[in-house]
Amino acid sequence: MKRLYGSGDLGSDSQDEDQGPLLELAPGTALKNVIIGSPAADGIHRLGSCTLQNVWWEDVGEDAATFLGSSPSNVYTVSGGGAKEASDKVFQFNGAGTLNVSGFAVKNFGTFARSCGNCKTQYKRTINLSGIEAAYKGSKLVGINTNYGDSATLRNVTIVGDTGKKIVPCQKYIGNNTGKEPTTNGSGPDATYCKYSSSDITYK
Repeated sequence: MKRLYGSGDLGSDSQDEDQGPLLELAPGTALKNVIIGSPAADGIHRLGSCTLQNVWWEDVGEDAATFLGSSPSNVYTVSGGGAKEASDKVFQFNGAGTLNVSGFAVKNFGTFARSCGNCKTQYKRTINLSGIEAAYKGSKLVGINTNYGDSATLRNVTIVGDTGKKIVPCQKYIGNNTGKEPTTNGSGPDATYCKYSSSDITYK
């Protein structure tokens, strides 16, 4: 449970997309039982399949973690832990493969997990969320690009304090590789892209 935080060039809380990460993890790495304090810069970059277990972000900088790597066989695992104060995204999925997040708590966030909407190189991405507790305020749990064949599965999600049901469980986009802001393409469950039913989400 050591606390890591940025200093010097990494000592900013800005939303600058060009910030460096506090940690860059090689494929096969496991990071466990760590607190990411403030300032957090661009959090953790993962260059391939690896595991984050019981990692806590006290004040998310640009993103808590970014998932990179071009192989469709990459599996990124986040087990346990939590994050708060993420004005933009918590998990940024830029690479290829599958992101599995389970047993995670999030509070005060923009988008919890986002498949990159405008990366120069785009991939098909799969996101699986299970056992998530999301506390209001928040904007979206997951964002995916339908035109690249992304999908998101939501199971056993609890949303706390969102009496107006403003948090969007699954937002669909039309992504691009030109750097432009992606356009939305509807939201809500379906059998292909946003895989969940009303019984998978509990409001408290």
